[in-house]
Amino acid sequence: MNEQIFGIHGAALELRSQRMGVLASNIANAATPGYKARDVDFNAALDARLADARGDAVRLGEPELLYRRPTMPSLDGNTVELSREQVAFAENALAYSATLSFVQGKVNTINRALKGE
Repeated sequence: MNEQIFGIHGAALELRSQRMGVLASNIANAATPGYKARDVDFNAALDARLADARGDAVRLGEPELLYRRPTMPSLDGNTVELSREQVAFAENALAYSATLSFVQGKVNTINRALKGE
């Protein structure tokens, strides 16, 4: 039922939320020696969710975490580039907010239809 009403947006919200946690972890560990920055391939994870919804044989679960390749590696082995992580976090937060607004609009429309407005 959720897929019929919200389409891909429910899965997109979940994946964006998970990605936000990964990016926040990268930012929090920006000064941790040896910490390796990670990220989620959002498009691949969403494609896997959509394939599962279509009934294709796909292994689901947590999205695959990929290691980032630093532009300028640090001497202590930390691969977090703070500015890059902050930009990725802001972009992801904006996309999350836009998707959430769409879902809220759908819910409001359904509520008005149920009330007969």
